[in-house]
Amino acid sequence: MASAPSTGKPPSTGKPPSPRKPSSAKSTAAKSTPAKAPRPPKASVATASLPADLAPHELRILVAVDSERGFSAAARALGLTQSAVSHSIRGTERKIGAVLFERGRKGATPTPAGVAAAAHARRVLRLLDALVAEARGAGRGEVTGPLRIAAFRSAALHLLPAALARLTARHPGIEPEVRVVRELGAGTAGEVAEGRADVGIATIGPSSPVPAGLIGDVLLEEPYALVHPAGHPDPRALPLVDWHENCGSYTREWWRRQDWIPRATVLTEDDGAVLSMVGNGHGMAIMPALSLTGAPDTIEISDLGTDRPTRSVGYVTTPELASSLAVRALIRELRAARG
Repeated sequence: MASAPSTGKPPSTGKPPSPRKPSSAKSTAAKSTPAKAPRPPKASVATASLPADLAPHELRILVAVDSERGFSAAARALGLTQSAVSHSIRGTERKIGAVLFERGRKGATPTPAGVAAAAHARRVLRLLDALVAEARGAGRGEVTGPLRIAAFRSAALHLLPAALARLTARHPGIEPEVRVVRELGAGTAGEVAEGRADVGIATIGPSSPVPAGLIGDVLLEEPYALVHPAGHPDPRALPLVDWHENCGSYTREWWRRQDWIPRATVLTEDDGAVLSMVGNGHGMAIMPALSLTGAPDTIEISDLGTDRPTRSVGYVTTPELASSLAVRALIRELRAARG
């Protein structure tokens, strides 16, 4: 007999086929996958690049190197070793991310970054001093501690004394420290901006606005007058005696419109020397009222008329110290003194 043709299938055993296990890929897909925990957000570039905090002792070393213009001199002033000062400055530069001083044979010269950093450091340290003084005096209702004042010469001579007398009578714990600063360039306002003074008595006004970053106000407007030897028949014919700090831009414009004012033939360092020269018959001068306080009898003062120039004298301070008790007390006394 002929055999049946092959189908290629295994012969049937009569039993149902065993169930096959799913492949590993299908098994994994069939199972529920647990949700992954969210990752914490990455720090932003700005947060990651924030510098480490500077400690007060680092700020003091920075200020000392800037003031002394050298690492050795700063070390002597602070009672530290030169290596400790150098190490601190290197650490401060790393934290800030800028070179603060150029090192050389002549010492340490602040870079523009160093100038800015030292000014901020002085102001931060001064604010810390104010914090301590006001906290200690709060329980006793006292105002204590140093008060650093920068003033130009005539303000220091004729405006500050009465104000300081009343200030220390009311607040004996305040210790005024006055520096006379020439009102040239940055002047007294620059001393405040650089953290060397808490308050500056400055010439301010439309032609000399309060510098950016500081606050202030006008205390008084003082007129200019013609000053000449007493009894002189024709004072406007005399040669002009002047000094470097005299006159702001507005006053100079007024001067240029006066064809009777000659070029200065005597130029002195301060208004006191001008008064001495005029009093001894060596010329005439145009001076503000504060400079003429207590002028000698050998001098005569003549009004320059209704269009005479004036000078605005005021105070400047930093925004952070404006609310301090000592600064507020001084400003009150300055306002009282102007009357």
